[in-house]
Amino acid sequence: MGYTDQVDTRKTYDPSSTDAWCKLTDLSKTVYEKDILEHFTDNPLRTSQYSISLNDLHIDYSKNLVSDEILAALNSLAETSPLAEVRDAMFSGTPINESEGRRVLHTALRNPDFPHGDIASSIASQFNRMTTIANEISVGDWKGCDGKRIRSVVNIGIGGSDLGPKMVCEALREFAQPDIDMHFISNVDGEPIRSLLKQLDPATTIFVVASKTFTTQETMVNAQVAIDWFSEKTGITEPLSTPHFLAVTAATNTAIERGIPADQILQFWDWVGGRYSLWSVIGLTICICIGQENFRKLLHGAREMDDHFLNAPLGKNLPVQLALLGIWYNNFLDIQSTAVIPYCERLGFLPAFLQQLDMESNGKRVSSHGVPLTYDSTPVTWGQTGTNGQHAFFQLLHQGTRFVPIDFIGVAKDQLSHGKQHRILLANMLAQAAALMSGEAADTADREYPGSRPSTTILLNELTPHSLGMLLALYEHKVFCQGVIWNINSFDQWGVELGKRLTSKVLHDQNRSDLDPSTRDLMDRLGF
Repeated sequence: MGYTDQVDTRKTYDPSSTDAWCKLTDLSKTVYEKDILEHFTDNPLRTSQYSISLNDLHIDYSKNLVSDEILAALNSLAETSPLAEVRDAMFSGTPINESEGRRVLHTALRNPDFPHGDIASSIASQFNRMTTIANEISVGDWKGCDGKRIRSVVNIGIGGSDLGPKMVCEALREFAQPDIDMHFISNVDGEPIRSLLKQLDPATTIFVVASKTFTTQETMVNAQVAIDWFSEKTGITEPLSTPHFLAVTAATNTAIERGIPADQILQFWDWVGGRYSLWSVIGLTICICIGQENFRKLLHGAREMDDHFLNAPLGKNLPVQLALLGIWYNNFLDIQSTAVIPYCERLGFLPAFLQQLDMESNGKRVSSHGVPLTYDSTPVTWGQTGTNGQHAFFQLLHQGTRFVPIDFIGVAKDQLSHGKQHRILLANMLAQAAALMSGEAADTADREYPGSRPSTTILLNELTPHSLGMLLALYEHKVFCQGVIWNINSFDQWGVELGKRLTSKVLHDQNRSDLDPSTRDLMDRLGF
């Protein structure tokens, strides 16, 4: 089947009309007749059969409310969907983002053998420029105006231009280059950047202004604050022309018009969505932080997951299985949210990163061809690090009226943690997953744990650039699989545009007649 044929298939594809969907609907009616623990009793091999290992990763999904029959039906749902065709089309460079007429090629950023020579050449060129700049900053060859080496790097961005780099730099701080402090500014709230600037020396600070369009309101406002501060502190009237400002954007001409020299601009492309952009030159701050060799290892880890996703059979394909579990809970058991709980403080920004990845990608109400969905798309993603979460919201997870499937993420070996403490940390993760599944009877209802609360455990042998790359690509492909099966476009985000337009109207348009009475009243109270 060619991609044109596949596109036509997607126009009429409706997962809810398939035999597999009907089968799963029937199975959902009796799923609670047997709790998860009973499945272990019935099948002593359940753990090994419901686990998959791939190099640095091990995933145990045996504590989920599924059976062989349910998994078989879920895999049938994947097999009868256009998943394989759309996956292959994405990797080959066919424009699968149809609403914007764009390719989806974040995977090409980590594939040195990508077959399209012009794209591969452009990627290599920008990657070489990025690593050169990062290395010059790291070793002290990139000097400020007065000849001092750079000691502070401030990334100014928002969304994908902030969440990915910030999350990776924090996760891999063990590998950070010495003597350079990394900072991230995103919120248009003025307090974070003004508080940060009080701590910085303009002579040793560089700002990385990261925006795909170079017009993003929050980024440009924060960038202007940095420009004004630098000018005030140094007396330099055109700060953007100095070595203290870099731009990372797809709109190079706009950056040049704003005053940034062409040789201080790194370019990425419209086929890289913001939430998938950390692998591109948006990762400049990552490259500065951990060095080019570790950045390459991050890419290599993601590439290994790419290869697995492309080649592993569906029943043993990690992203596919995680995606199908999510679909089971979302569409057949009416689960409203899913939690991600990393038992590793350095992965503290991972839940926020996955919120954007999942909800911006698949938070859609119409199909890829504009037809209203008759079934739910993605649930709410949320989370926090363990053990903090245990003392905040685990009461709901154990005894609440709704159950929430959980991804527990643990690191087997952690060189940065004291051995005894790390053992206690992992013991907490294992105990919570066991308690959620097993439950516990009690004499009074308020002390009873109902159990049969599902979870998946993802283990990294160590938290390294390679293993983190695998983990992030795993979730990218999971989200992709769900989008294809739900027949939605995971790569546009029209839902964020209306608020942006109305913000401009509130700020600049004197004609308020087409705004609602509540907004007009609040504007008056706030002095607009």
